[in-house]
Parts: sequence; C-alpha cells; structure tokens
Amino acid sequence: MKTIMLISVMAMIQPFILAQNATEIVKRADDKMRGEKSSYSVMTMKIVRPAWERTITFKSWSKGTELSLVYVTAPAREKGQAFLKLDRDMWNWNPRINRLIKLPTSMLSQGWMGSDYTNDDLLNQRSIVVDYSHKLVKEEVVSGESCYKIELIPHENAPVVWGKIMMWISKQHDIAMKIEYYDEDEFLVKTEIGKDMKNMDGRYIPCTFELIPADEEGNKTVVIFEEIKFNIPIEDSFFTQQNMKRVR
Repeated sequence: MKTIMLISVMAMIQPFILAQNATEIVKRADDKMRGEKSSYSVMTMKIVRPAWERTITFKSWSKGTELSLVYVTAPAREKGQAFLKLDRDMWNWNPRINRLIKLPTSMLSQGWMGSDYTNDDLLNQRSIVVDYSHKLVKEEVVSGESCYKIELIPHENAPVVWGKIMMWISKQHDIAMKIEYYDEDEFLVKTEIGKDMKNMDGRYIPCTFELIPADEEGNKTVVIFEEIKFNIPIEDSFFTQQNMKRVR
C-alpha cells in the first residue's frame, strides 16, 4: 500500500519537478549569455538578402532583466541611434531626425534595423524566463552538443510576439545552441543556430548566431560577438532617455 501511495505521489509531482527543472535550465542559459547581474558587448550584424547584404555594428549594455541599452556605431547613416528598455517600456532615439520615440507593443514583432531579429528579440530580454512556461521534452544532439530540448509556451496575456519557442540548451555548457520561433498558429517562423564556440570573458559560448526565416529563401541574419564582458559595474542611472543621446 505504501509503495502504491508513493508511486501515486511521485506521478503527481513529477510534472511539477520537470517544469521547475526546465525553468532552471532556461534561466541558467539566459544568465550565461547575458550575465547574472550585467553585461556589455560589441556585435556585428550582417543582414543577408538574395540581392544585397548590409552590415551594422553596435554596442549593448544590460543590467538584470529590466534594463538594456543598445547603441548603433555603424554604418554612418544609422550611427547614433539608440534603443532603451526600461521594464516593459521601449524607446528609440534617432539623432538624424532629433526624435525620441516610444515603441508601441505593435512594433515588437517588427524587424530590428531591417534584420530578421525583432525588437522583441533584441530588447525584451526578460521574456523567455518570465513570460513563458517551460517543459522539458527530450534530449537531442545539436552541433555536436548533447542538449535539453525545451518547449516554451507564453503565459496568458503575456506581452510577447511568439506563440511557442523550442530551445535546445547544451547540457555541458548551459547555452542555447538552437532556437525555433513559432507564431500563434504554431507555424515555424525562423530558426536561430549558435556556432563558433569560444571562451569569452571566462565563459564558453557561441560567438556567432545565424537566424534563418522559414519561408524566405536566401534570407538570413548573422550576429557575431566581437567582445563581451559579464557582470561589470554599471549604475541604474546609465539606462535613461538622457543617456541615449550621449552614450558612445
């Protein structure tokens, strides 16, 4: 009888344990790439289309899950643009038109600087941990790494773009090696692959991420980390609308 009761209890709590473990895995991967407290990075983004290519370089600062600031350094036409996230609010400063714009929720799904990454992907950093439930599906090998395959489903009324996300997170390195993004009807929209694993500021992480749309042949966006530092001292006062106009 005791054995039967124990089996019944374990059957009831097992889904909860798996959900907790899946959330912990996603959080570790998020912290590993962003820094547990803060991070600073310099990146090059290559937007590839069948008839043309475009390169953007930018710097990014983040603190916790509520504060982030992105500053575009090239090309010259876009240099000086800045993007700020304060909790749920997102802003864009464009020096060419001397205008500060608050990004409405409707713009979260739009491509950032014309790339395949959305404003939500680049700025809404807290979302994958806070705004989704997590379920451990199985284990698979991606790019030679044994990975946890985890399903992310948005909470009801969560201010996010995606109807579902699938993540493959390296068991050894706690880093996302592959991510699939689905719309509300669960059709695949795009796939992100992590490549070029290197030691960056003491962490073994992919230095190249390739984002490929599912239904736009020949299109992709490649992001290369040129520099990254984790858990650097940075004040909350750095993340202000005033600093968007003077950060370099």
